[in-house]
Amino acid sequence: MTDFLDRISNLSPKRLALLALELNEKLEDINRRRREPIAVVGLACRFPGGADDPDRFWELLRDGRDAIIEVPADRWDARAWYDPNPDAPGRMSVATGGFLQNVDQFEPGFFGISPREALTMDPQQRLLLEVTWQALELAGIAPESLAGSSTGVFVGVCNSDYFQRVLGRGVGETDASLASGNAHSVAAGRIAYTLGLQGPAVALDTACSSSLVALSVACQSLRSGETSMAICGGVNLMCSPETTITLSKSHMLAPDGRCKTFDASADGFARGEGCGVLLLKRLSDAQADGDPILAVVRGIATNQDGRSGGLTVPNGPAQEAVIQAALADAGVKPADVDYVEAHGTGTSLGDPIEVRALATVYGMGRDPRSPLWIGSVKTNIGHLESAAGIAGVIKVILSMEHERLPRHLHFKQPSPHIAWQDIPLRVPADAQDWRRGDRPRIAGVSSFGFSGTNAHAILEEPPPKPDPARGDTTPAQCLTLSARSEHALRDRARHLADVLGAPEPPPIDDVAHTLNAGRSHLAERAAFVVDDAASAARALRDFSDGRPGSLAGRGSVTPGQRLEVVFLFTGQGSQYPGMARELYDGAPEFRAVIDRCDDLLGADAHGRTLKSVLWGDTGESPAIHETSWTQPALFAVEYGLAQLWRAWGIEPAAVIGHSVGEYVAACVAGVFSFEDGLRLIAERGKLMQALPPGGTMAAVFGPATAVEAAVRPYRDRVAIAAYNAADSVVVSGESTAVDALLADLARQNLQGHRPF
Repeated sequence: MTDFLDRISNLSPKRLALLALELNEKLEDINRRRREPIAVVGLACRFPGGADDPDRFWELLRDGRDAIIEVPADRWDARAWYDPNPDAPGRMSVATGGFLQNVDQFEPGFFGISPREALTMDPQQRLLLEVTWQALELAGIAPESLAGSSTGVFVGVCNSDYFQRVLGRGVGETDASLASGNAHSVAAGRIAYTLGLQGPAVALDTACSSSLVALSVACQSLRSGETSMAICGGVNLMCSPETTITLSKSHMLAPDGRCKTFDASADGFARGEGCGVLLLKRLSDAQADGDPILAVVRGIATNQDGRSGGLTVPNGPAQEAVIQAALADAGVKPADVDYVEAHGTGTSLGDPIEVRALATVYGMGRDPRSPLWIGSVKTNIGHLESAAGIAGVIKVILSMEHERLPRHLHFKQPSPHIAWQDIPLRVPADAQDWRRGDRPRIAGVSSFGFSGTNAHAILEEPPPKPDPARGDTTPAQCLTLSARSEHALRDRARHLADVLGAPEPPPIDDVAHTLNAGRSHLAERAAFVVDDAASAARALRDFSDGRPGSLAGRGSVTPGQRLEVVFLFTGQGSQYPGMARELYDGAPEFRAVIDRCDDLLGADAHGRTLKSVLWGDTGESPAIHETSWTQPALFAVEYGLAQLWRAWGIEPAAVIGHSVGEYVAACVAGVFSFEDGLRLIAERGKLMQALPPGGTMAAVFGPATAVEAAVRPYRDRVAIAAYNAADSVVVSGESTAVDALLADLARQNLQGHRPF
């Protein structure tokens, strides 16, 4: 400190002012990063009621469906374990819950897991893998593209039912996969391992608030710069009866198996299961990367109840404090929030405490004519415990997208323990419109753990995005499909055929881009060249049914084998008038390169520009065959093609160039910049154009010895310029002599070609 004071004491007033400004800017930048909004760029879910993806989950919410069912037979015998008396020894007081179907179905080979290991592996780990993969695909992010990145994994998980079930088989059934297959830490670590991620991988257990706390930690990691992207979620499965029995003994479960949140009949919660996953980026990064932004996490906070009326008893002041902290983190006023997805378990003790906390904070400055709407997805699917918070977040995001607050179920008679007439809060017993307006729509999400850890998040609708420009479709599209097996490949083709055969299919160029650049390319592959959605649907359906169709290619690759692509850039002689015009009209990435080259090159002494030379010169001696234009034209077209392939997700492992193509290859390899490469090739073309007229080159396809012999009579006017291969030779010299040489070679049945 003394050294610092000594150094600044010698600074002039002007330098001190500049130093103060620099330090202030750095401080503002740090504070800005600490509170930077976090964008949700993808999500996926598997929830009760057949809600196996976001669209089906929204349908369940929109239709106001109750997803509670009787305990499936593959879990436990509900009748054998049921007794309506919650105090009955070894029995549970409910026989229903929010259950997923087919949780035993899993393709271990898809994730590189052996069938033997999968048997001992907690289905919660399997579910997280599947839903994470689904989230990445729905976001258009090829899972393999994340390998080696600082992407982090943050998941909430608290139950270990399957571990109990495996132990019940006896010690003799214990194998080497028991520990890794059931450790909560591996629930996060396995995702990172499968995708090759190198950011932090953390499993969090704060009971029922686990997944919302995971969201908080993920946001902190992104804001600090520790991670570039975060995979955040929660999972819960009920695989054995022990936990339900314990909760029955605590009198926490509703006898009818429903969460009747905020209703007078609220008498406990219903257990549920499922998995939800969010993909997160810093908002500035998501916008720069052109990601679809589904919602924005403006602020989030966590805290602890501390000493309350009991270990598992909610603490109203702590809930108020965490909400206030989240609002402060978001920089949002309470009255700006339209809706709160409440924790809302449906207990006569917890509901009134939560509503009072919400009213105390969100009631401040609120116009009574604009009440805060509150609801809980638990009334639809039950309490998902460690996945409850993420389920609430996904519900809010879908509600924003569809501009509607779904109906809150089982709300018939408002709880008499809540002073509804004195608070500006309302429950949507019927669905309510939630339209976009002059200001962004904002919602809160609460999640409280019976351990005492609370979390609250502030979500905002995504920022407006510009309307996509249309009209840039190419005459044909290439659709690529891949899968781990032939059967799965045909299933994928059938599903895509149904999508593209719908009355209003998605734009075919968008579908092609997503399939080509936003998917991992697996071992079994097929490719289709199509004109539009209708022709694509026909080709895909033919393939799925085993009929011949417009299949462009079908092949397989060896798992783990890296297929490397090499770009070859050709030299002078490959040009022709009108080249690449359709590509310019239909491919924005290619067009951008040509436009940039046209601007940099400008017009020559005759007023000719690159684009006029490429497409406007139709005379007998087009300028594209003049070396001063040939070389920059080829450079522009070849570099544009390279950028187009890269836009499709094809990166070369190596590049090769011949003559003019060497300059393009050097630019693509990063030897020098695109601008420098264009300047070099333009000057090269001008210098070569300045050579004496009357010379030419020709490619001869034949044995080198035969070409050498044919050249001897013309050796004073023709020479061998290059040996490209044992049967490919380039000759150069006077035009008349080269033509005579080619005629001699033709009589020997050796083909020769003059480029112009």
